[in-house]
Parts: sequence; structure tokens; C-alpha cells
Amino acid sequence: MDLVIQDAQVIDGTGHPAYRADIGVHKGRIATIHREDETPANRDRRPTGHQHTLDAQGLALAPGFIDMHAHSDLALLRDPAHTAKTAQGVTLEVIGQDGLSYAPVDDRTLTQVRQAITGWNGDGADIDFTWRTVGGYLDALDTAHGGQGIAVNAAYLIPQGTVRMYAVGWDDRPATPAELARMKQLVADGMREGAVGMSSGLTYTPGMYADDSELTALCEVVAAHKGYYCPHHRSYGAGALQAYEEMVNLTRTARCPLHLAHATMNFGVNKGKAPDLLALLDDALAQGADITLDTYPYTPGCTTLVAMLPSWASEGGPDAILARLKDEGTAERIRHHMEVIGADGCHGVPIEWDTIEISGVSDPGLVSCVGKTIQQSADARGEEPWVTARRLLIDDRLGSTILQHVGHEENVRAIMRHRVHTGGSDGILQGFKPHPRAYGTFPQYLGRYARELGVMSLEETVAHLTSRPAARLRLPDRGLVREGYRADLVLFDPETVAAGSTFEAPRTLPTGIPHVLIDGRFVMRDGRRTDVLAGRAVRRTP
Repeated sequence: MDLVIQDAQVIDGTGHPAYRADIGVHKGRIATIHREDETPANRDRRPTGHQHTLDAQGLALAPGFIDMHAHSDLALLRDPAHTAKTAQGVTLEVIGQDGLSYAPVDDRTLTQVRQAITGWNGDGADIDFTWRTVGGYLDALDTAHGGQGIAVNAAYLIPQGTVRMYAVGWDDRPATPAELARMKQLVADGMREGAVGMSSGLTYTPGMYADDSELTALCEVVAAHKGYYCPHHRSYGAGALQAYEEMVNLTRTARCPLHLAHATMNFGVNKGKAPDLLALLDDALAQGADITLDTYPYTPGCTTLVAMLPSWASEGGPDAILARLKDEGTAERIRHHMEVIGADGCHGVPIEWDTIEISGVSDPGLVSCVGKTIQQSADARGEEPWVTARRLLIDDRLGSTILQHVGHEENVRAIMRHRVHTGGSDGILQGFKPHPRAYGTFPQYLGRYARELGVMSLEETVAHLTSRPAARLRLPDRGLVREGYRADLVLFDPETVAAGSTFEAPRTLPTGIPHVLIDGRFVMRDGRRTDVLAGRAVRRTP
């Protein structure tokens, strides 16, 4: 054995009760599991001949956590430590989310997507964009940081909005047959190169311009390659249930597995309506649908300020948006649409400026806005909130991120209990004041929701964060503590594990997670980040 972990309380990812055991690790895999309650005939299986021993002293040992919704697309290349995730016990992230990421691209598309999601990942000025294909991006992850790799493993979703940007551009119109054929080819190529599925951001341009027939055609390609579709659907506010139903019906037609991204029910119109969503899903599941979902254990959402605009104001891309904002007449139309009608970018709900808190800016000269709502900044300046928001959009060149305080605790708890639920941080790591979910999602589940509130048992919570996402990703050797499986493991103290991150101090690391291993190598040891880079791109299983 390379390592023996002694006296661990094993929470194996199945949801079954924990048990005491010694775990032997060899060549990056779990070689032996010696249970304390084994019969005498099996006790000779105790791991021996080991080089290193870790006395777990009763710590819980679980499979490494899988973040089903991450925005670490450039962070993994930028930051070898990546403690935002390693310190939480995350050993695998799914990136390429919400229909916008950096492959596949050509030079034009890369320039546009970098500007469009500066608020998520920075502008990428510090990144060497040597790739243009999905396979090239996955190779870049494998060879990052001088060829050593990345902090945690990463799987990739083909971003449908980027694909449309590449093949169609930023026009709000149906794709031509030739353009649709080009998009299908891009998706097929990306799947063959190792993507696990396709994502959409159907409140973000230009992906939102795709109609259901276009999305169905792309999902058929994904299904043919045994991937899944992960939509940020068309509304989480007014019309949310109809938007969920649209995705269920669309993927049923395409015969494609469905994974609902950050599956929340937000805004006042959806208070107390989680049971309606769950009934819709239960009915579809009973009819044989293949559906999973992810959520983060917080009520506020997080996105970019520009995402709040109506889709017609975003047609043509970032430069066209800025031109419209600078035009007095067009800017007034945008304001009326957002404040009176309810923009599709704000999920069909008239915007409430006192719920929109600025969490990050690209221009350091605008940092005084961070931590304040648009309403608060406007009141301080003695002006209407749209005037403040418009100025910020222009001055920050659309790079501002926001916290949107529109969630409901009872909905959050109801959805996380569902049998197809998994955990996803939706963690945006940019900005002066990011959402604490980026640094706290997984200990928040274990500490607040399992231990303190008892929403789920600890064993069930771990299953939501490990084996369920591994099954969705079709990973044959991850997500369980089982002999032969990869030694992606986390050791934590069930009595003290907690998210350190708060809305006031969002980059505070968690407590109670001293050890994290990837492929049997310590990436966190005794609560400190090691220099190990054991992460690699996890490509789709054929």
C-alpha cells in the first residue's frame, strides 16, 4: 500500500449508514477496505506493507465531492492552488456551463465570448488561448502549470450559446439549414473529443435566440454520443414552471438525458411553489424520463448585470449593447422594458433594484459600488436607479457581477431533498465580493443543512454530492468508497465542518475538512494546500 487511512468513519456515497474501516490506497485507487465489523474470516484483509499511514481518528471519510455546476473554466488555468474548491473537498468540477465558454471557437468567437463573460471569469488577458477546439481545451487543462495538470479534475459541457455565436452570430433569428448543420457538427466534434454533454443559457444571448426545434436537433446529437443536456432554462421567475416543462418535453422528444442547472424557484411569484416543480419532475420520472438537477444551498443568485437586459437589447453582441445603452432613446426603451414590462433577462419579472447587489466590477475604479444594491447607490447619488445601473454598465464595459436576492428558503430545502438532486456551487470566483457559494457550498450542505437543520441525514447528503453526480456523468470508478475505485477522497469532521464564507467575507475557507486526496495524493493535508496538481480533464466515457 502507498497509504493506509486508519480508523475512518466511512460514508461511502451510497446513502447507507456509516461504518468504521481502514482504507488501503495503492497506485491512485482504493485497494482494500477493512471494516471494523467484518467477520474473523475476513480480518486478514487488513491493509499491510504500507509506506504511509494516516490516523483518521474517527473523521468521516467520503468520496470526493463533485461540483455539478462550476465556473472555473479559466480559474483552473490561472490558479494552481484553486483553494476555493480544494478546501471544500471538491475533487471534480463540471465546467462549460450556462451555454457560454471558450471552446469550440474561432478567433472572432473567442474575442466575443471573452468580453461577454468577463464578469464570470475575467477577460482572460492572463491566459494563453492556444486552443480552438474542445479537445484542445481539455488538453490545455491536462498540461497546465508547466505540464503538471490542474488542482482538481474537470469535465466539460459544450456551450450551446458559444456554438451559436460561432455558426450564426448574435442575430435573433432562426438558424438556416446550413447553420444548423454546422452547429450539429460542432457539437458532434466536441462530444467525440471528450465533452460529457451540452449546456445552454436560455436567458443569455445569443443562446436564448435558439428555438425548441434547434435545441432538439442539437440534443439529438448529444444523446447519440451518450451525453446529457444541462440547460439554464428560459425563466426562473414568471413562467418558471412552463420553462421547466419545456425542457422536459424537449429532451423527451430528443431522447436525451436532462440535468437541470441550479434548479430554483425564485422571485415573489414562486414563493412556496417548489412542490409544483417537484410534482412535474416526479410525473416525468414516472413516465421514464432520465432527469437530474443541481442546486446550491443559498437563497440569492449570482450573475452579471448585463444579463438583466431584455434580449433585444443584447442582439449583436457586447459592442452593440454598449451602443444602445449610450443612445438616450434606446436606453429609455430598455428601462421601460426592465422596470415596467419585465425583461426576459430578468426572467419576465419587473426588476426590483433593491434586490440587485453589485458583487464585482472589472474596473477597480468602480469598487465603491461593490457591496451595495443599485437602489442604495442611486439613493446616495440622488438619482433614479436606472441612471446608476446604466452608468455602471457603460463604465465597466458590461463586466459587473451581481447578487440577486430573490430566493426562498422553503423552496431551497424542498428541492434539495429530492431523490434526483445533486450539489452544484454555480461559483463565480471573480469580483471583489463574490457569492459565498463559490467557497462554501459543500461544507454548507454538510454543516448547516445536514448537521444543524437535519434537512437530510449526513449519509444521504454525501450521496447527493458524490454517487449521484458520478452516475449522471457516467463515471464508472468515482463517487463511491469502493475497492477498485479512484482514491478521490475527503476526510472531514461531521461535528465541526462548516462554511467559513459569508456574504461579508466570501473568500473565507471552510473549517472541519483537513484532508483531501485526488488519485491517492494529498491536495489538502492537515488543512493546508499542498503543491500537488493531481487534477486532469475527465473525458466522456464511450
